[in-house]
Amino acid sequence: MDSERKIVTLETDLLVLGTGAAGCGAALAARRAGIRTLMVDKGKLESSGCLGGGNDHFLAVLGTNDPDDTVDDLVRFYLKPCSGFSESMLRGWGRTMPLMVNFLEGLGVKLLHRADGGYLRTAGRGEPAWHINIAEGQRIKRLVAGHLRSLGTDVLDHVMITRLLVRDGRAAGAVGYNVLDGTCYVISAAAVIMALGNSCNRATANSTGNPYNTWHSPFNTGSQYVLAYEAGATIINMDLKQQATLVPKGFGCAGMNGINGAGAHELNALGERFMPKYHPQMENCPRQFQIGGTYQEQIEGNGPPFVMEMRHIDAESLHHLQYVLMPGDKATFLDYCAQRGVDFAKAPMEVEIGEIEFSGMLATDDAFMSSLPGLYNGCVFYTFSGSMCSGYLAGESAAANLGKAPGLKGLEDEIDRECERIFTPLTPLEDAVPQAMFESSVRQVMSYYMGFVRNEKGIDVALDRLAFLSGYADKVRAGNMHELMMTHEALHLLESCRLSTLCTRERKESGRSIYRRSDYPEKDPAYEKILAVRKGTAGPEVFWLQ
Repeated sequence: MDSERKIVTLETDLLVLGTGAAGCGAALAARRAGIRTLMVDKGKLESSGCLGGGNDHFLAVLGTNDPDDTVDDLVRFYLKPCSGFSESMLRGWGRTMPLMVNFLEGLGVKLLHRADGGYLRTAGRGEPAWHINIAEGQRIKRLVAGHLRSLGTDVLDHVMITRLLVRDGRAAGAVGYNVLDGTCYVISAAAVIMALGNSCNRATANSTGNPYNTWHSPFNTGSQYVLAYEAGATIINMDLKQQATLVPKGFGCAGMNGINGAGAHELNALGERFMPKYHPQMENCPRQFQIGGTYQEQIEGNGPPFVMEMRHIDAESLHHLQYVLMPGDKATFLDYCAQRGVDFAKAPMEVEIGEIEFSGMLATDDAFMSSLPGLYNGCVFYTFSGSMCSGYLAGESAAANLGKAPGLKGLEDEIDRECERIFTPLTPLEDAVPQAMFESSVRQVMSYYMGFVRNEKGIDVALDRLAFLSGYADKVRAGNMHELMMTHEALHLLESCRLSTLCTRERKESGRSIYRRSDYPEKDPAYEKILAVRKGTAGPEVFWLQ
């Protein structure tokens, strides 16, 4: 390693990896419990994660007289055989929702209210009216960040974690580096919370050709799963937690939850409202069915274009949707509207299917701990609410059960090798593979073989191609520090895609995710179970949980 490379060793009680919504929830709970907490992220606390780009709603059941507004209702909706959730976990989410609502509103986040004083909540994605509308959602992250800093939370911005450290079978810390100046960090902790994001993006192409023009943060490329997998934790549902959404044509951020919830109609190129053919809730159905319906219309030649017709919605609701909710979810939305002449009140807005986002979940117990002792999961539930609340629950549990730090004694050689490996892509190599070419190759394989319709032969070819690309991982080179970060993101992307593809091969049915197996087109009750993967001595070991 470069003799001038700076190495900094840090020690804390609770190490929170990721400073998005989940990481913020975890740190908030830990600091409220008086636990010394260090948050680490390659971004900056004030703007990192999906929440850094804004959000227009917070899902909450509040125990009012409104329909379906109890924790029991939440449990009934989410407690499904393949969810990976337990009743205890879901009740914890329901318990935490009002706490986070009060916390956010106390910070000055503009949660919107009805004339009668109740929260303005709308339905979406097949769920009841649980989504509290938010104005100026792009301010949320800065408000939360300021509060966490005021609590004395230690924050390490611009540091990318590349390896978890395990000692005597327990999570002991992590190694990473500053993506701006190259300082290497070695961190020891009594417990570690994984909060690096519930997604793997940049895995498939979109119509713009820009892999960073994505629905969720493009800087999440599967580190949540790959780091935990490499450390020995079990990962579940990589075969099922794959999703996509409709997006305004050429605009990565979706906003379809608000648009569908407002009562928009999706029309195909023939002017037909087609979603009644695919789900009784029509456009307001769970997201996978709208994607499936739109894709089916497309392959039958009934589109593109596809448009969202909203002119039948009352003027006040339309104005609220276009000028309050959508810009709060992505601040550049009104710039997009100005450039394309989009006006919800005057004409339908063209939409398209975005990229496929691959995902999964650390196998998690009721204490929000993974299968690796000392390693907690802050990314259990989805959405702003799910992320922040599951992070909070993980932080509560870690703080209540914090033991003595295992320390890093005996790991010196492993740490030295990792600090060396981090910067290897900066060293010249005659037959080097540029980072952009390497990542683009992964995306090409996944887009072609792991799209919305798949079959076993194609999945096998994808696995073969991904293995081929793995053989070039040591030859990937970066020309500067920014490309070095993208190189490590691409390496995590490759491994996460490999695990998702391997797991998808085992689920020989259709109907539980956004893709269809053409060789197994029907849902099979025999697969009403969870698929898990862990690192074995000879590679990934895939097995079913009963």
